[in-house]
Amino acid sequence: MKKSIIVSLFISLLYGDTEHVAVKITDTTPYIYTIDSGKKIKIERIQDTSNRLTDDYTKTSRPCPPFCIQPNKINPNIKNIGELELLDFMKEKVAKNRGVIIDARLKSWFELETIPSAINIPFPVMQNASRKKAELIFRILGMKVEKDGTWNFENAKELVIFCNGVWCGQTAHFMKGILKYNYPTSKLNYYRAGFQGWKLLGLTTIVHKEIKK
Repeated sequence: MKKSIIVSLFISLLYGDTEHVAVKITDTTPYIYTIDSGKKIKIERIQDTSNRLTDDYTKTSRPCPPFCIQPNKINPNIKNIGELELLDFMKEKVAKNRGVIIDARLKSWFELETIPSAINIPFPVMQNASRKKAELIFRILGMKVEKDGTWNFENAKELVIFCNGVWCGQTAHFMKGILKYNYPTSKLNYYRAGFQGWKLLGLTTIVHKEIKK
């Protein structure tokens, strides 16, 4: 059997019929799956090639301050990632319970629309957290408190944090709070493009609470 036929069969078995996927994520990946609120979610790009954004994320100019363009690096030791790395993170870390995607926006924004499999820890919660509250959050994220009271981050989850986009400082505020209590920078990732970047590529989003008109 020719190699090209084997590859085609493999892709067909892995993804199903991809022949009609006009807008893939990459040339070899039409879509992926993740889990959100216990449900299997298919992440793909909008297939309508004439689709345009029509909501607030079409804005190019917001008052600065507070909506100023953010530095590319929040911290020299924190890794920046893009959409493909985020999708890999879902498959390799979130799916295996080794990673968590955190939407640092306010709850109302998270409920309105977010990235699949993300959880919400609003930036003021982390930014203003007492040591006691930080400990509670970190325990949920896998940190262990030793008998002598020291915090052991060995099994703490790797995190990806995002907010609205390159003009949004909420992730920076979140990071300031989490770094205050020494969450390892090696376990932190910054998705700078944020929700606007995600939507710009037509990737699947999740609505947790619909607004009734």
